[in-house]
Amino acid sequence: MSNRIDVKRTYKLFINGAFPRTESGRTYEVKNAKGVFIANPCLASRKDLKDAVVAARAAQHGWNKATAYNKGQILYRLAEMLEGRRAQFVDEIVTVTGVSKAKAEKEVTDSVDRLVWYAGWSDKISSLSGALNPVAGPYYNFTIPESMGVIAAIAPETPSLLGLIDSIAPIIVGGNTVVVLASTKAPLSAMSFAEVIATSDVPAGVINILTGKKDEITPWMASHMDIDGLDISGLGAKKHADVKTAGTENLKRIYSFKSADPGRILAFMENKTVWHPIGL
Repeated sequence: MSNRIDVKRTYKLFINGAFPRTESGRTYEVKNAKGVFIANPCLASRKDLKDAVVAARAAQHGWNKATAYNKGQILYRLAEMLEGRRAQFVDEIVTVTGVSKAKAEKEVTDSVDRLVWYAGWSDKISSLSGALNPVAGPYYNFTIPESMGVIAAIAPETPSLLGLIDSIAPIIVGGNTVVVLASTKAPLSAMSFAEVIATSDVPAGVINILTGKKDEITPWMASHMDIDGLDISGLGAKKHADVKTAGTENLKRIYSFKSADPGRILAFMENKTVWHPIGL
């Protein structure tokens, strides 16, 4: 019999490519399906959210200027890295949620495939939404989709990993940066995915991951004046109206989605029209 004590992981936040502890010093307990204690993730504060938004804003211009091909490559790299750590994610999902190993493996597979799918849309979304508009005059008139800016997202409680990917991928593939609140009950996959991000090609600040209570952090996200849009897919329908009211002051775009589709990318993009004279 071994007397060795297991080395337990310390779960932190992921802000600006680094892993800081919450400035509040608060944590909360995560237990498995049988009620056994697993870990103490950070309970993110309003200051943590502010730091994440500042990082996302600083990174947004550079990320938006990256070519569509490059953004697609980076999302594909995330898929590669996630695939390489498949066993870890399967184990975490089984441990926290109590689902079967087969179901956990399917969630990881779907998460990898979803990243590849969104990576493929990177250099195609402008063709889907853009247009050469007919105008009465000697001009070319082009409409092209442009990123909105800094987007916040509330990830679903379950599936914790796939829900996180669905919250992040469509936002960043359109050139936005994101601050996402992970599943409260099952945040381990999110923080392990933060390690995938940190060891991939994603520039610091493009993806920022917080852990904590939805009831506490969501109103801060909705009223934050430097957040341009909000994905509330992981929030209960009864709370949607209050969040949308809180987001009206800066005309924040607030959406909820049921599935993965190209419209999820376009929801956080704006159309830009360019005029150019013919013959000059």
